Amino acid sequence: MTPYVNFSASSSKNIGSSRPIYKNLCFVSVFFAFVIGLLLGIFLPLVYYRNSSNSTSLLPPINETSEIRSVFLSNSFSAKNLSEINNYPTVSFVENFKVVEEKNDGKLIRDGIYWGEAVEKSLPDGYREKKHTLWRNYVDKAVAVKMEAGCGRMQNRLVVFQDGLKGCVRYRQNTDQIQGELFSFYLAQILKLPNLAPSTVSIVDLKSPLWSNLRNEIAAAQWNSNRAIVLTQFISNLGTANIPDVFRPIERHLNKFDVLNMTKNEILEEEDLTRTLVELAQWSDLIIFDYLTANLDRIVNNLYNYQWNANIMEAPAHNLAKKSDSELLVFLDNESGLLHGYRLLKKYEVYHSVLLENLCLFRKQTADVIRELRTKGNVGKLLKDRFESQNSAVIKDILPTLPEKSVKVLNERIEKVYGQISKCESMYT
Repeated sequence: MTPYVNFSASSSKNIGSSRPIYKNLCFVSVFFAFVIGLLLGIFLPLVYYRNSSNSTSLLPPINETSEIRSVFLSNSFSAKNLSEINNYPTVSFVENFKVVEEKNDGKLIRDGIYWGEAVEKSLPDGYREKKHTLWRNYVDKAVAVKMEAGCGRMQNRLVVFQDGLKGCVRYRQNTDQIQGELFSFYLAQILKLPNLAPSTVSIVDLKSPLWSNLRNEIAAAQWNSNRAIVLTQFISNLGTANIPDVFRPIERHLNKFDVLNMTKNEILEEEDLTRTLVELAQWSDLIIFDYLTANLDRIVNNLYNYQWNANIMEAPAHNLAKKSDSELLVFLDNESGLLHGYRLLKKYEVYHSVLLENLCLFRKQTADVIRELRTKGNVGKLLKDRFESQNSAVIKDILPTLPEKSVKVLNERIEKVYGQISKCESMYT
């Protein structure tokens, strides 16, 4: 039998004496936990913010509209910037530009948003109404003697006429690509843009003088008879054209302050400055033209592929060339305009808009045409009138005019361009 031992007195005494120690340790541990948690709560966000603001890592792939706009965010002076600029004495852009404006007296920039007299006078003449009419009349009587591969992809061909002149033939299985090329050309004429080569429509008819000598070549090209093609005057001396720095992701804007920065560049000679501004003036027209037509095959091509290739903006612009003897930019291959591009607006509209929304320098002539088209709302009629007056009944039987749905979208985009011009007026004039 195990003897009974009474521990109750001694146990209660030990527990009572150790209770204050445990209680104090509990308070101390709670206090330290609170302090550590507070410090972590304060310093971790600060470290994260500092690291994120100084981050120079590569941008992730662009999948969402907001991400696209963050990549191509405008660094230009907004209305808010302009209202706050006097609060910072070290910032002197406004004061400096006033000096430049007075010194140049409208030669480079006038009224804050238009290219000035010196730039306008230096623009290459390009291809205007008279040259388009001469080409159209020439093709009506021309006789082709040779046809060979060239002038781009797929079934396009280079045609040589009996007097040695050359033309580029655009042949497509889809009629809307021929319509896109033709009506984009007509729209450029309405906008008075001299950057598209003279073009006209013809029908592949082996009985006509134009095509009768090319039966074998046409068969080898797998062309079908009685199809509409676009025949464009061949242009020699064409070189590549690169996207200007001001339209690349780091900058992505063009306004009068950008011109100020260029005039302050001591390395840039006056001749080089003029050449640069002449090119930018043509780019301002190109941005408007490509936005109106929703052209997919030029700058949008570069912007879209930027998400996979950050160096693509340094590559030559797609379907854009420069004449080496005149500095004229030539807008090539506009077949995606007005039809195919409009069908894909849901996917590509953010790329179309990003350049337009950061453009605040325009050719006065182009801006005036936009205002007139917006006021009269008659761009559809103007396009149809050109189609009706410049083509034979045979062509009009084969090739439809521009659909009303496309005309509606075009008017909406004219309104958007007009809104951009108005916004720039409020900011920079």
